[in-house]
Amino acid sequence: MTMKLEKVVPFGRSFDEYINMFNLTKSDLNQKILGVGDGPASFNSEAAEIGVQVTSIDPIYQFSGEEIRNRFEQVVDNIINQIKATPDDWVWSYHQSPEDLKNNRVKVINEFINDYEGGKQEGRYQIGELPKLNCANKEYDIALCSHLLFLYSDHFDYQFHHQSIEEMLRVSKEVRIFPLLTLMLQPSPHLESIMQKFQQMGYIVSIVKVPYELQKDGNEMLIIKSP
Repeated sequence: MTMKLEKVVPFGRSFDEYINMFNLTKSDLNQKILGVGDGPASFNSEAAEIGVQVTSIDPIYQFSGEEIRNRFEQVVDNIINQIKATPDDWVWSYHQSPEDLKNNRVKVINEFINDYEGGKQEGRYQIGELPKLNCANKEYDIALCSHLLFLYSDHFDYQFHHQSIEEMLRVSKEVRIFPLLTLMLQPSPHLESIMQKFQQMGYIVSIVKVPYELQKDGNEMLIIKSP
């Protein structure tokens, strides 16, 4: 598996952000959770501290913590400046301002880096990427996919989305994906077709509003459950 780190924007989210992005309940947190494409999120580290079973899979885990942190430091100010230049595209409720967002991202990556090597040894951070995961059938109860599918609809076509979701449903009983907007803040062109396809395949499909919004109108997730 080859990945060029200079192509990656390693922004991760916190445990609390995952709770809000995916409407995770206490019951959900008692189950076995897979985070697909978690990147340098602190979700796994914070979950482990309170006994929640989370495994994170991402191709970025082939790199060292120092390499990931260096890449973050290379891109963070440019990303924040882009956000400042498009003030009408963002909602400052969870994060209070672009500066607050940056501070939160710095806090998250520091938490991730502190946990990273130990977590890799424990098997909580695994190298892998969609559309093929090295996991057993129904190994997990819930698979979460944050800021990858639908967001990057210009990069990944319908077939990639279909194969990726089918694979996550192979390894888990339920898939949740957030957000459903593209980077251009438009509904993903793949969303409607994906929903129809998996409904035809017999899955239970729904869109749920969540209490997290950073992209304007980006406050919905897709849930697909095995029947």
